[in-house]
Amino acid sequence: MTAAATPGRNAFRFLIVMVALDMIAGSIVIPVTPALVRDLAGGDDAAGARYVGLFVATWALMQFVFAPILGGLSDRFGRRPVLLLSMLGLAIDCVLMALAPTLAWLFVARLISGAAASTMAAANAYIADVTPPDDRAARFGMLGAAWGVGFILGPALGGLLGEIGPRAPFWGAAAFCAVNLLYGLFVLPESLPKDRRAAFSLKLSNPFGALAYFATKPGFLTLGAIILLGGLAHQVLGSTWIPYVNYRFAWPNWLLGASLALVGACYIAVQSLLVRPFVARFGERAAMCAGLAATALSFVVYGVSPWTWLFLAIIPIFAMGGLQEPGLQALLTRQASPTEQGRLQGARAALVALTAIVGPVLFTETFARSIRDWQGWAPVGLAFYMAAAMVMAALGLAVAVTGRWRRADAAVTMEANEGR
Repeated sequence: MTAAATPGRNAFRFLIVMVALDMIAGSIVIPVTPALVRDLAGGDDAAGARYVGLFVATWALMQFVFAPILGGLSDRFGRRPVLLLSMLGLAIDCVLMALAPTLAWLFVARLISGAAASTMAAANAYIADVTPPDDRAARFGMLGAAWGVGFILGPALGGLLGEIGPRAPFWGAAAFCAVNLLYGLFVLPESLPKDRRAAFSLKLSNPFGALAYFATKPGFLTLGAIILLGGLAHQVLGSTWIPYVNYRFAWPNWLLGASLALVGACYIAVQSLLVRPFVARFGERAAMCAGLAATALSFVVYGVSPWTWLFLAIIPIFAMGGLQEPGLQALLTRQASPTEQGRLQGARAALVALTAIVGPVLFTETFARSIRDWQGWAPVGLAFYMAAAMVMAALGLAVAVTGRWRRADAAVTMEANEGR
């Protein structure tokens, strides 16, 4: 057999390392990016904040446009070249940011990063290529755990390198990207044999054609709505978590960092230790529904909690929401053919990118109004209540679609038994 046909465990180990390194490279710059943007904006804090928001939205927009294209290209040319090109693009982006003398240069770097940062989508398609359907949820969980490890280590390393200078973390990120690229160049085999590749179509792989993909199979439209609602709800964390706890509890900086580290640690534990036995015992559909229920409950508690201890105590429950993504991913990949896995992951990434464009503005504006313009009637946790309502809607859809599938499976089994 060829290496392309049997990548085996070594390839999966590579993906784990690759995703962790990629997340370290992406998050290592978090502690210093606002300061660098502010300095390039002439030291104006307000202008710096506006530019940071613009860069975040631009990055998400580039993901929305290019993730489906790269997913389609991976179905045509294979996963390996797309992954390697993505790593190269991220390395170039980090170097440009390290050297950026102006905001315009920094803006160009973010455009490149948004277009190139398709690693998770391509990695998910790779796993679908080489993993039996029954084992996919567990492997998607391990990939999520690797992402969590990178998210914890990246900011910590960035803070240390930031003591050297505001541009040092960008050089560190470039080094991680370069190591990742070399590792992939010499270790990663191709996972998609030539006889399972599909022709590339820009009509199907543009973002709107990609979103239309969710209407091509029974139940896919509902799963797409679950991705959209769940992804939009989760945007409340990155956009509102820190200003919310600062306003409500006046946390010191060490507690802010510790709370995020606790989120990451609990998330890693769920992804690496709980997903496999839970799916083996209860199935992928139950994992998706349990994850959504845990997330909705946590958002409600975040919104209502008057005490720091309760806010922190619910974090392990919130991490149980990590059951949802592996279960959902496994269900999605079961429904798509081997020639469509890249297109599927590109379409999913486009949906997630769409939530990253809309969500931060929606939730930060809601929070700002709830503590000022709407203070007379709106609860301070309104943004979290909105997120909880979105997740509850997603849970209702999940229960409905899985119920239909369960009845259809039972009917097929009954017909098979009657034909014996």
